[in-house]
Formats: sequence, C-alpha cells, structure tokens
Amino acid sequence: MEHMKFERFWRERRLCMLASPRPDGSIHQVPVGATFDAELRLVRVITSGSSYKARNLRAHPGSRVSVSQVEGRWWSTVEGRATVSGEPDRVAEAVRRYAERYRQPRPNPERVVIEISVDRLLGNVDGPR
Repeated sequence: MEHMKFERFWRERRLCMLASPRPDGSIHQVPVGATFDAELRLVRVITSGSSYKARNLRAHPGSRVSVSQVEGRWWSTVEGRATVSGEPDRVAEAVRRYAERYRQPRPNPERVVIEISVDRLLGNVDGPR
C-alpha cells in the first residue's frame, strides 16, 4: 500500500469504526472520528471520559483495538494497542487534529483522548482521489 495514498485517505473526512474488546472478550464497535499521525504512527480518537469505550480501555490499558473506515470499495484498517489520556496537551493535540479532519468539536470538560499505537496497516486505498 502506497503511504501517500494511505495518508491522504486518512486526512479526507469520513466516519470511522473503533472495535475494542469488552471484558468478556466480545467486541464493542462504535462510530468515531479518528485521526492518523503518520510520523508517530498514532491514531487519536476524542471522546468523553464517561463513555463506555473510554472507561473500558482505561480499565484495560494496552488492549488491542482496530479503527476502520470505508468509502465504496476502498477501505483501511489500523490496529494497535490503546491507552486513554486526559493530559491537557494530548487532548488539545487530538482536538486540533479532529478539527482539521472534521470540524471544531463542541466543548467537553470530560474529554479524553484514546491513543492507538499503530503496529499494523491494512487496506486498499488505491482508488482515484
């Protein structure tokens, strides 16, 4: 997969799906806005600290997760280990990147960032752009 096309696919606005394991091993899959930092190989997802995904991942740091997105026959999935941070600088960077890809999010004093350290890239993003 060509990295330039992959990075462009991850900059264009499209909804993603985050899949993470529940404590019983079943999959919790929810729609999210996600950004990909190619330099750090890091996916960021902003969410409320009270959301199930944040509470579950905070209780199980380092869980393997995946984030996928699709447009017609073109798709991409990234996989890696997830952690949750409420550190203001990390949350601010995630918000900045989210605003670039989607829109400025509404204020949320409970906001945290799910950071996924990407170790696997999958997909077919070779379509016309």
